[in-house]
Amino acid sequence: MKNIKMIACLYCLAIVCTNGPKAYSQDTPEQTFFEWTEMPFSKEVYAERRGNMISQLKSTGGGIYLAPASDGFSSGETFRQLNDFMYFTGLELPNSILVIDSDNNLVMLFGPPRDLRYESSTRKNDFPGRPLVDDPELASRSGISDIRTISEFDKSIGEWIKNGRLIKINMGRSVSADNIETGYTTSFTPEKMMTYHLIRVNNEVKLSNGYGDVAQLRMIKSEEELVFVRRAIDITIASIKKAAGYVADGVDERSLEAELEAEFKRLGSPRMGFSSIIKSGPNSLWPWRILAANYDRRNREMENGDLVIFDVGCEYNYYTSDVGRTFPVSGKFSKEQREILEMEISVSDAIINAIKPGITFSELKEIAEAKIPLEHKKYMQVGLFFGHHIGLTTGDPNISDAKLKAGMVFTVEPWYYNHDIGISVFTEDNILVTENGAEVLTAELARSPDELEKMVKKY
Repeated sequence: MKNIKMIACLYCLAIVCTNGPKAYSQDTPEQTFFEWTEMPFSKEVYAERRGNMISQLKSTGGGIYLAPASDGFSSGETFRQLNDFMYFTGLELPNSILVIDSDNNLVMLFGPPRDLRYESSTRKNDFPGRPLVDDPELASRSGISDIRTISEFDKSIGEWIKNGRLIKINMGRSVSADNIETGYTTSFTPEKMMTYHLIRVNNEVKLSNGYGDVAQLRMIKSEEELVFVRRAIDITIASIKKAAGYVADGVDERSLEAELEAEFKRLGSPRMGFSSIIKSGPNSLWPWRILAANYDRRNREMENGDLVIFDVGCEYNYYTSDVGRTFPVSGKFSKEQREILEMEISVSDAIINAIKPGITFSELKEIAEAKIPLEHKKYMQVGLFFGHHIGLTTGDPNISDAKLKAGMVFTVEPWYYNHDIGISVFTEDNILVTENGAEVLTAELARSPDELEKMVKKY
């Protein structure tokens, strides 16, 4: 009993000498930057990309390219870096700016000294602090030697503007500093906000759109990138196969989304590439923008005789997929549904078979339109070139009139919307341009009517 009392007294003395129990909660060590994140590729890969950007900028008049980072603030969502900043740095730094000075062959990184998301004056045990550009390992691990605090950026940009330097920002396709519109309901990307801010604080700034420069680089996927693209596609294929087994009369669209997205996560994808589009019956007749315009639209119960369309994709290490298939809810296509699906697939095949280096998207569109039967032309949607580039996003920057080159990855997705007879079908594949033609990255996913029927299990 005497020993127990002695231990209790020593404990009380320890509390008094350390200013109470609260002192113990302040001993959590500071978190270093790379304890919580890793770069998807080696620092040499990112250094090569920045070097390629310097060469690309020089070929289009030189100048200084600015890439902002995501702001890092959250309403509950997981942080995701902006695509260009990630492409050139691999860093999940918030509130930062990458500078690539092609005129002087320089790369600079401006960012916050510390991460405010890791700090709280009242909860130091839970928020022990984290250095960002103050992290001593950041320069060696990132391969960027010139790292400065974000507070220094104003002085640097002011000097560049004063000296008449050309500033380039990826403002998006068909945008220039002269046509950025503002309004009470205008939505700005971070890049457009940066452009607008620079104009507002200094109307002498010489600004140009760097979209084309970025597109020239990001259109061509490296072998390292293709590893992640392939993995994202493989996860999506396996998840579609899993979810297709739950297609049945009385099942609602959201339940199919649940099965699909659960499999995404089980197979290692941290997030979707975009909100899953699973639509059936009358819903299938409408493009995603119309359905997504309404909060609770996509939760219809499927019925026998319906078709259900999957237009879905996931992310893996920031790279995304985008795959589509059409299934019969009853497990069997009607004669009319089958004929239309076979026609739509034949158009897709004609496009894929023509893909090779040197051809253009406009030429592929002509091939697609020539393949569409006259009676179906008004119902087929082939758009600019029947699909879109994918990579860090499902709308990777691209030059629409560029000749195809090996390493390009894009979708082939000729839609069929027929409101007259109430039938819509959709097949979307992901294609890699190779030295000699094309590789269908989604080839493991069934696409013929017979194969699609087999994927729909009936309980």
